[in-house]
Amino acid sequence: MNRPRPAVTPRRALRTRYTRLSVRALCTALLLAPLTAACGGSPSADSAHGDGKPPRGFPYTVTNCGVKTTFERPPERVVTMNQHVTEIMLALGLQDRMVGTAYLDDRILPKYAKQYGEVEVLAKKYPSKETLLAADPDFVYGGYDSAFDKSEGRERSALKESGVDSRLNLEGCTQDVDAGTLRKEIREVGRTFGVPGRAEALIEKQDAQLAASAKRLKGVHKPSVFVYDSGDSTAFTAGGEGIGNDIVRRAGGRNIFSDVHRTFADVSWEKVVQRKPEVVVIYDYGGTPVAEKKKRLLNDPALAEVPAIKHKRFAVLPLSSAVLGVRVPDAVDELARQLHPEA
Repeated sequence: MNRPRPAVTPRRALRTRYTRLSVRALCTALLLAPLTAACGGSPSADSAHGDGKPPRGFPYTVTNCGVKTTFERPPERVVTMNQHVTEIMLALGLQDRMVGTAYLDDRILPKYAKQYGEVEVLAKKYPSKETLLAADPDFVYGGYDSAFDKSEGRERSALKESGVDSRLNLEGCTQDVDAGTLRKEIREVGRTFGVPGRAEALIEKQDAQLAASAKRLKGVHKPSVFVYDSGDSTAFTAGGEGIGNDIVRRAGGRNIFSDVHRTFADVSWEKVVQRKPEVVVIYDYGGTPVAEKKKRLLNDPALAEVPAIKHKRFAVLPLSSAVLGVRVPDAVDELARQLHPEA
């Protein structure tokens, strides 16, 4: 999914992490490692072996979006690009492996704000190849395929030539993305970093939340939904292949463009009129406020008789919640409350 990303609001400078341990600090860390491991320790301690042998579960081979990689041991110096993959790393407690991050759509989830504040922000948008490599990563995790833009020299093959492994979020290369795809994403990331138990615990928690939502919404009327991301001459909307479509379905709605075989797509306003959506779900992000998007829709004479516009039925969902990341179960509940407040 090569989705253009909006600019983000400047944020205060973050504390820069040391990228090299001193000899003394390294020795101290090695001496304390057995004690740390005995107490549950850090993610790094989970896979540390003093005998030089690969950690348990390694070597691990995975094919991600057509790229096959064998990991002899977990990556230790990671750069994340795009908010949803950054939050996956933080949800798995892997902030101590992160030497850099880039590109937020909005604020990081509050429960991960402290951990996020300990990671150096390399760029507001995507860092240049030079800035990226200056962080000395051994792994780059991208949310959209634009993170690995060939024209910017960041394509995965070029990073590999520089000794850097990579991963692209599965929504960037998978058809019919749903909660099962999210499970696979979390599970493979957990295996890659040697923390499969954390991944399974997160998956179990999310599955329980989704099951509870489905139970509450059983038997409700499912209104037809038009997702409005942006656009004037055409409408940029959610197609049927992304997690956004699955979120609408699980929240008790019907995406009117579920038959479009894309994650995001431009459609004509004529088709929006023809399909008569009962609710408009507005994706909230970037520099265009939700109020302006509503105004654009309400002031378009061509849309005046569309049921959702005529009855001013709007729902709002942050874009960061509508992509393949840890926010999906909360996004389902958030949208369901707006579509079905009675449930």
